[in-house]
Amino acid sequence: MHTIRTLAAGAALAVLAFFIAAGPVHAASAPDEVPTARGGDLTIQPIHHAALMLTWNGHHVLVDPAPLDPGGGAEFKALPTPDIILITHIHPDHFDVGVLQSVAGADTRILAPRNVFEAMPADLQARTHVLSNGQSTTLDAIPIRAVPMYNTTAARSHFHPRGAGNGYILTIGAERIYIAGDTEEAPELVHLRNIDVAFIPMNLPYTQTVQAAASWVKDFRPRIVYPYHYRNGDGSQADVQQFKQLVGDASEVRLRDWY
Repeated sequence: MHTIRTLAAGAALAVLAFFIAAGPVHAASAPDEVPTARGGDLTIQPIHHAALMLTWNGHHVLVDPAPLDPGGGAEFKALPTPDIILITHIHPDHFDVGVLQSVAGADTRILAPRNVFEAMPADLQARTHVLSNGQSTTLDAIPIRAVPMYNTTAARSHFHPRGAGNGYILTIGAERIYIAGDTEEAPELVHLRNIDVAFIPMNLPYTQTVQAAASWVKDFRPRIVYPYHYRNGDGSQADVQQFKQLVGDASEVRLRDWY
């Protein structure tokens, strides 16, 4: 078994915009490394909230670059130019046109759902490929599959409707990396197979409770799981220590500072 090493719509969008603005300037956690079967180690760099960068074999994959504070985004400029950018959905804590324009290089390729593509200016559309749930592509020798991402609780269904956003499964050096985006344990996600590293959200009212997130992890048992996207709408943070306790020995829970 591998080990992981720590290194030295309308009103909903308005609420989310306030949610982003509520946080202080954040210094990212140190990156982690996960050995892979080929191509060298996978480096995982937490950034904040739902944003992270994966680096493998000289390729950089940036996920959901968006600022925590209005006018922010400088933290992304300090990162290597991404070869691939993944956008899970259209909410402003995951998709920001200004940040994308500032970090995307001439050869950067973007994967996004249809509604995100339609909200982009022409310069970003020209480098974006639309993926819908169930569709796949391969970029830089990294197979990427879009999977469902939506709320299953009726009272939350307006936040993330079915089919509007994507989770992503990437195969990197034979490791399977699952980036959930904003979702609950949808029927299609109950028994994801052979996931080595998973990023799982838990915040209210937008995604799911700590208890629900832990129950889901115990269903599909990723080898390593990172709780992320865990700031609640009122500015408090979900109890990730409780999440780790509830998961128990089903998965190795890695707690990192996303805020």
